[in-house]
Amino acid sequence: MDPVAATTTAVDVASVATPGGDLSFFRMFFGASFVVQGVMLLLMGASFWSWTIIFAKLLHLRRLKARARTFEKEFWSGASLDDLHDRIGRAPEDPFSSVFALAMREWKRALSRGIMRAPFEQRQALKERIERLMSTAATREMRIVEKSIPFLATVSSCAPFVGLFGMVWGVMTSFEAVSLEQNATLSTVAPGIAEALFTTALGLLACIPALVAYNHLSREADEYALRLDRSIDEFLLILSRQIEENIVP
Repeated sequence: MDPVAATTTAVDVASVATPGGDLSFFRMFFGASFVVQGVMLLLMGASFWSWTIIFAKLLHLRRLKARARTFEKEFWSGASLDDLHDRIGRAPEDPFSSVFALAMREWKRALSRGIMRAPFEQRQALKERIERLMSTAATREMRIVEKSIPFLATVSSCAPFVGLFGMVWGVMTSFEAVSLEQNATLSTVAPGIAEALFTTALGLLACIPALVAYNHLSREADEYALRLDRSIDEFLLILSRQIEENIVP
């Protein structure tokens, strides 16, 4: 092997592998093309926003579940539903309280109009109306609870392809550099390959946490929705008994 060529190759390898050299993050970013820079910024922004949503939703669902336990404890404490409604007030702070307060307002309005002296068919119609109101309110509240979670699904499905696009562009940059310099040394190819691999890594860095969090948060939201539906069914059972027995709470 030609000693001069060997020395040149060794220098090329050393210059590429030097810590803080051409393959440092800032040098790769500012040395990249505008397309690759845009891909990097997009993926880093998606990752940052995904983590913001993840932490916010985890804390939000934790608070909602704690308030749901408190509501259920008070609901089955044996106290009057009117007393519970008075404690919740006009500004409920969670879906359980909001749906319950809406149903109680409709129930009290019907009581003030003498619904318990009306025929059974009208009382039954009242129950069906309250059931529809609670179902609609629960759907609206769950839409708020699940807000921003679909963004995680979008990131988890799109980020790898965005990173792949950056990788392809980086490889194209490497081949373009080789064709222009007519010199296929490691120092010529490495920057573009490094950009390609780095954008791929950013795509995975954005995708994997978003996918795991989306599955977890979706499952938590579904469990909370089922719990809310059970609460509605329990309230309607109590309401049905009062209507059938003609009992005013």
